[in-house]
Amino acid sequence: MFEKILVAYDGLEGSKKALDVACDLALNGGARLTAVAVLEHLPKYAASVGEIEETAEQGRAFLSGVLAEAQAQAAARGVGLAVDQVAGQPAEALVRYAREHGHDLMVFGHTGHSGIWGTFLGTTPDKAVRHAHCSVLVVR
Repeated sequence: MFEKILVAYDGLEGSKKALDVACDLALNGGARLTAVAVLEHLPKYAASVGEIEETAEQGRAFLSGVLAEAQAQAAARGVGLAVDQVAGQPAEALVRYAREHGHDLMVFGHTGHSGIWGTFLGTTPDKAVRHAHCSVLVVR
């Protein structure tokens, strides 16, 4: 049914559940699976270019470890997992990545945000559902 599945992965419990479901879908349907992590919260006004690059490098190193964990989780399920990192606002970056790379399904873990945060600001999956060109699955 799906050929290319993107799973949003940040290493939190929700994304681990999303990866499990995405692995099941990939195994059952023969789809290719990619986990994408988003580097966000880079300084907008830094004292120097070096400060921005240092912060970005620390973030990339952290996400590399998170994505290695995702690859190990998928390998334990018998699924090959490609990984990638992008920078930006998470929903926008993930929707753009999925479109540019031809994914036909995006899988997100439920964030658990509620109250004012979820109601007024919306969660990353909420935003992705509104703007994605493809199907979006939110795993609880």
